[in-house]
Amino acid sequence: MLKIENLAKSFGPRQILKDVNLELDDGQILTIVGPSGAGKTTLLRIIAGLETADQGQMQLDSERYDLSGEERGAIGVVFQDYKLFPNMSVLDNITLAPQLALKEDKATAEAEARDLLGKLEMADKSQLYPYQLSGGQKQRVAIARALAMKPKILCYDEPTSALDPAMRDQVAELILGFKETGLTQLIITHDMDFAKKVADQVFEVKPLEG
Repeated sequence: MLKIENLAKSFGPRQILKDVNLELDDGQILTIVGPSGAGKTTLLRIIAGLETADQGQMQLDSERYDLSGEERGAIGVVFQDYKLFPNMSVLDNITLAPQLALKEDKATAEAEARDLLGKLEMADKSQLYPYQLSGGQKQRVAIARALAMKPKILCYDEPTSALDPAMRDQVAELILGFKETGLTQLIITHDMDFAKKVADQVFEVKPLEG
């Protein structure tokens, strides 16, 4: 379970987040919604360890979440722009981090990557490069890359941004399918209809005055 208490963050004189409290139970889906500039992505970056909070604390499985220790990698992130390495194949994009961070041997990393690609209906794309993929395919590679690190929680930053209704439905099915496997998920989105479709709970972030 992820628990956040009294979290706050400012950039210079502007306070973005104040007294944020939320809980995410294992195997559940939490969507964080709100308008642009309300602090949704900042909150995600803090949860993922990419940004530091000014105050507050996080607990993972009832223990203080320490990003400098063993819990590094416990939170996986699928970024809005995917952040795939353009000079590396799909397979290499997925296997790089497990080999470096988890110390997996190449054969093990590749076998796990191919299994993930199969589950994501991307088995025939392993040797392609990002420029050869559609937006939806890039997203699935980014998801596979995050899952290859075996995170306790998988986070998505605006997974339906710029997608047509049919693609949004496909993403919803994918996320709900992961839930059936017991994966805990957190989703940043401005799409309230999508949020309600997939979420066990919806957490709204509102812009602070001033």
